[in-house]
Amino acid sequence: MNAPVPALDGQRLELGVPTSGLRTYLAVRGGLDVPDALGSRSTDVLSKLGPPPLTTGDVLPVAPPVGQIPGVDLAPCTAPPRTFVLRVVPGPRDDWFDEASVAALYSERWEADSRSNRVGVRLSGPVLERRKAGEIPAEGMMRGALQVPPNGQPVLFLADHPVTGGYPVIGVVHAEDLSLVGQLPPGAAVRFRRYRYRGRRRCAMASGTAGAGP
Repeated sequence: MNAPVPALDGQRLELGVPTSGLRTYLAVRGGLDVPDALGSRSTDVLSKLGPPPLTTGDVLPVAPPVGQIPGVDLAPCTAPPRTFVLRVVPGPRDDWFDEASVAALYSERWEADSRSNRVGVRLSGPVLERRKAGEIPAEGMMRGALQVPPNGQPVLFLADHPVTGGYPVIGVVHAEDLSLVGQLPPGAAVRFRRYRYRGRRRCAMASGTAGAGP
């Protein structure tokens, strides 16, 4: 794991079930030579853009390698933790929730739901109660946003998140912690830690600042 493996024509590489975390990533020198959509060769599960999801028997061509072979024998990588601790930048709509709910976000234990995918991770835990009624106009969403629908259970948006949303966002997970979120298996414990930028800068996510990301 986490090391280059030479493979000759006809050889087979088998990947087992991860012993920790959720996903195993396989990179091929030269990349996969499949048609791109909007500059990406990945599948967007929400918009249905890109190639269809892989199924048994699919064959993917490999593009010719470019450049020298990387001089890396082993890439250091720690195993995913049992309890995932994620930094959260408060706001921009945390004022829509009562003080007890805001405090619960950072003090209570949350659990990743099995209905999660690349659009977002559904989290189960204490119900986050609103202090404001009604809905907000649709505004731009970003990767890492913790949007809270009417049931009070937050959804953590990932790579294939919607461009806009109409539910309040109580906080945004720090960009450096999002790669860890990709390893959240169903049932994993999650805790949030309040994080503030210097100078009290809050996350800028007003209408029109959406970023879908690849």
